[in-house]
Amino acid sequence: MAPSSDIDIDPTSEEVLLTFYRRLYPFKQLFKWLNRGPERAEKESRLFPYREFAFTLRNDAYLRYNSYSSDVEMKKHVCLLTPSRFEIGPVYSAQPKDKKTVRPTHFRAEKREVVFDIDMTDYDPIRTCCSEADICKRCWGFIAIAVEVLDTAIRDQFGYTKLLWVYSGRRGIHLWISDKEAFELNDDQRKAMVEYLTVIKNGKEPGKRVNVRFGMKDLPPTLKEACQAINQTFDDLILQDQDCFGSQEGYETLLSLIPDVKLASRLREKWSQKPDSPSYIKWDEMRTEILALKDKHARQNMRYAMEDILLQYAYPRLDAEVSKHRNHLLKAPFCIHPKTGRICVPIDPNRIREFDPATVPTVGQLLAELDTAGSDTSDGEHRDDWQRTSLKPYIDMFEEYANNVQEKQTKIDLSW
Repeated sequence: MAPSSDIDIDPTSEEVLLTFYRRLYPFKQLFKWLNRGPERAEKESRLFPYREFAFTLRNDAYLRYNSYSSDVEMKKHVCLLTPSRFEIGPVYSAQPKDKKTVRPTHFRAEKREVVFDIDMTDYDPIRTCCSEADICKRCWGFIAIAVEVLDTAIRDQFGYTKLLWVYSGRRGIHLWISDKEAFELNDDQRKAMVEYLTVIKNGKEPGKRVNVRFGMKDLPPTLKEACQAINQTFDDLILQDQDCFGSQEGYETLLSLIPDVKLASRLREKWSQKPDSPSYIKWDEMRTEILALKDKHARQNMRYAMEDILLQYAYPRLDAEVSKHRNHLLKAPFCIHPKTGRICVPIDPNRIREFDPATVPTVGQLLAELDTAGSDTSDGEHRDDWQRTSLKPYIDMFEEYANNVQEKQTKIDLSW
């Protein structure tokens, strides 16, 4: 928990931001990740100077097309600007800072990580504990199952392994895929990838939003696997914790997803007599009605409908526009969220269910930890300031990831 002094700290104040960027932000690790090679590689193999950074200043001014030759140069400029946040863009064909002097035809986005964005507000039609910008450990369950499903799909179906999941600081999560093959995808290929992975469509309106079948055929094997994963948590998350069908509005949404009009009518009549009965009871009653159907095709159609319901309530809800284009900007890891003061920290997808947004370090907590720790060098070893705060395990995780992203520089032997 954050110290009580955290309450009095404005996470957007110049003093707080300057201290954070000077003493805590992991610029070295950021450089290592985005440079994708040794820190002192030859110029032609260094990508960092061609990477765009965009800054949101404390007066809401927005500065695009910033670029730097090194992490040291970037840190100096960031400390000068003290932005409330900054975003990472693509690698361009020319250095972004020179955009005004380069011919438009010679300035184009060439490479960048494949990124995904999952926002909790997209779950507002179904979550019952919070709404809009609010989030709690309970509704984090939607994000947890989304991460598990998407992480598995990307690793198993695309073969990518260099995935970085980052908490957005408030109500969502971002994914960066840094595999070389993903890094070099063009916009059409990115669009095809995100469309392949998108199951929930048509915005936030109620009603059926899953359309992944050809007629009433079985689900593709990949979505079958997703359904099996969702089914393992559906009872706990949807039926018990969120109690999504425990109100008239909730069960009417469920009934609208049932293709058998007569069956839906029977259930509506039964549920209207006890509209507040728990979701798990309504779900069991629906299954009993389905098993009682005498028509084989009717039972099969309802089995398909129940699979679609699982997908609609728990499959990842992706913001497709974030992923389609290389020139899209996405908030950098370890920024401070201006509303919550929480740090955008990386998350281990294997422990996503243990993650609690309320326990993520805030900038006020970190600065208090720095004050408490002082500058202890009693063992004679130098430590970066972040190593003496609760930010350490997150930066350690980020550094390990950055090391894994490094592309080996091969030199041709011409000695013969």
